Formats: sequence, structure tokens, C-alpha cells
Amino acid sequence: MTCTHEASIRVVTPSAKGCEDCLKTGGWWVHLRLCRTCGHVGCCDDSPSKHATAHFRATRHPIIEGYDPPEGWGWCFLDEEFVELPNQTERLLPIPRFVEG
Repeated sequence: MTCTHEASIRVVTPSAKGCEDCLKTGGWWVHLRLCRTCGHVGCCDDSPSKHATAHFRATRHPIIEGYDPPEGWGWCFLDEEFVELPNQTERLLPIPRFVEG
């Protein structure tokens, strides 16, 4: 299967230096995901709040980038498959580490 949503991939500016929603609520994350439609930075599904998936459900923006650490892959929520990204987003530094444990 080939992703049919690659046209939604944009060059974006990250919305925060960490999970935007966790930073607002005092939460923590394991890894970060970047929306390649609007630049929202959310936490991965291994994180308690799963803000990247919540952002997708709220906006239907289909493609995220593995953002921190820079992982170089894209994922399409709608097609449920990895996507070849045309480029990687430059990270806003420093990104704090918020792994509880």
C-alpha cells in the first residue's frame, strides 16, 4: 500500500521545545512527534497522554515525523504506514528530557 496523503506534508516550524500540551499541563513524555501539516509537537503513544495521536484525532492531520530524537521517519495515521519524508525538520533546541522513572 502507498500513502495517499503525502501531499499534506509541509515544511513546518515546531510549536514548542517539547510536547506542547505536556508543557502546559506539567505532564511528561517519552518521545516527541511532529505534525507535518501544522507543526504541533506532541508526545508519542508510549507517553501517558499520547498527545500526538490526540492531535490527529482532533485535526485529522495525517502525517507525523519522529521528532526527538530525530528519527527520520514519517507515519500516516490514516493509511497506517510509514512514509518517506522529503526532509527532516530542524529541531528547536534545547529540548528537555521528560522521561519519568
